[in-house]
Amino acid sequence: MALPKRKISKARRDKRRTHWKVSLPQQSICPKCHLVKLPHFVCPHCGYYKGKEVIKIKEKKE
Repeated sequence: MALPKRKISKARRDKRRTHWKVSLPQQSICPKCHLVKLPHFVCPHCGYYKGKEVIKIKEKKE
């Protein structure tokens, strides 16, 4: 079985892993309420998706 001849340094190991970045999810603007939402998801603020009401959002009592 093949084994490495020398220990790989932390710097070399970390250079290889530089591209493992976590990116932020994409965001789009809801055409109904103009708040930020995830694309292809129902808007959590107004409950609309593609111009149709999909879920009813309860009004918050203040």
